[in-house]
Amino acid sequence: MSSIQFNTFDAFEDAADGKNASTADKVHVRVQQRNGRKCITTVAGLADDLDIKRICKAFKKNFSCNGAVQKDEESGEVIQLSGDQRTNVKEFLVDQEICHADAVVLHGF
Repeated sequence: MSSIQFNTFDAFEDAADGKNASTADKVHVRVQQRNGRKCITTVAGLADDLDIKRICKAFKKNFSCNGAVQKDEESGEVIQLSGDQRTNVKEFLVDQEICHADAVVLHGF
């Protein structure tokens, strides 16, 4: 019997929008269901040279919500905001030129 060689094709290789951009370059904005109608918005993947606490303070003031900065082993510093603030966060990050619109990924629901 002859050995059969299959092509080693990775279907997810070009999943980064085809621009060779990795998911590490993107800012991920997620919403997590807490209990009942309550939910939490998390912002992960912001650049390390940014002042995360200052951005969190601006989020809290502009969106009239509570928030905190949490340390995560995988994502670094993650901002948690109360309520569903996904669209507000994206608009704020683009308006303040913290990151580009195509670098912000909205997740959830």
